[in-house]
Amino acid sequence: MANYDIGFDLGTTSIIIYVVGKGIVVKEPSVIAVNQKTGEVLAIGEKAQEMAGKTPAHIVAKRPLENGVISDIDMTEEVVKYFIRKVSSSYVVKPKVAICVPSSVTNVESRAAVNAALSAGARKIFLVEEPIAAALGSGIDISKPRGRMVVDVGGGTADIAVISLNDVVLSTSVKCAGTQFDEKIINYVRLNRKVLIGERTAERVKKEIGAVMEGVLPETEMEVKGRSLETGLPVKITVSSSELTATLNEFAMSMVTTIKGILEKTPPELVGDIWEDGIMLTGGGSLIKGLPELISKETGVRCYVSETPIDCVAIGTGMALDLMEDGYSINYDRDY
Repeated sequence: MANYDIGFDLGTTSIIIYVVGKGIVVKEPSVIAVNQKTGEVLAIGEKAQEMAGKTPAHIVAKRPLENGVISDIDMTEEVVKYFIRKVSSSYVVKPKVAICVPSSVTNVESRAAVNAALSAGARKIFLVEEPIAAALGSGIDISKPRGRMVVDVGGGTADIAVISLNDVVLSTSVKCAGTQFDEKIINYVRLNRKVLIGERTAERVKKEIGAVMEGVLPETEMEVKGRSLETGLPVKITVSSSELTATLNEFAMSMVTTIKGILEKTPPELVGDIWEDGIMLTGGGSLIKGLPELISKETGVRCYVSETPIDCVAIGTGMALDLMEDGYSINYDRDY
């Protein structure tokens, strides 16, 4: 296989690109900054992220994907084109591109991703479901007649799937993921401390002191800055890990309930396999403290985080191309 074929993880919060033979070559926020007066795209990725919340009213830094789905097709096309051209601009031969998409993606959204890749110069495009890519990128042999459960907790959704014989047996998604945890922290601080904090501050709080289960994190405090809703002035407050746990736990239980629902519908033989092998968590959202412990406690099944939770989807998407070249049978959603 030529080393310019590309695996593209199109995420709600980040874009990760894997080039066969090179590994991960791009890891940037999936943010685009647009001048609403002229329609001009000003920045994409890290530069656009730096503008978020710090621009005049007519310049908006936004994510074209929300809650795991494409909310702005035109902007998504711009983002995909930008990154594929950034990676493949030095190649003489046009690359093959595999784009990882959420299980719940629609035909219209799929076509937008494909059109963007074609516009960027790809010669052939495949769409791969996130759970398949996550399993491959984590080293799971999905070709066997053995049930494996993957929970990919991304920025916008958690994709939950049971995989066997190169295909998804059962799958669903739930809007319980990274950005929603951030929103819960923002709402808690707003309602209980009368302070408004930004998305980036909430994400930092989540990563440093956020937990979805008591006892997995020592009592920790963190200073955050925001705007007082009572005075309208800047203010600094101290937030503790324990005061956030109940809110985050309540929200995480919606994911646990969905996982239980999938297990209840899974054929008995495959459930037995899952009980032996455990439930694998992937995605950046899986790193919130206490999540594997909570799922294990509520389901009775061992739960663990992939060794490469953030990169495994992009790696698996690239591997899907590699395996396809070797004649390995993988069930893709669509082949354009």
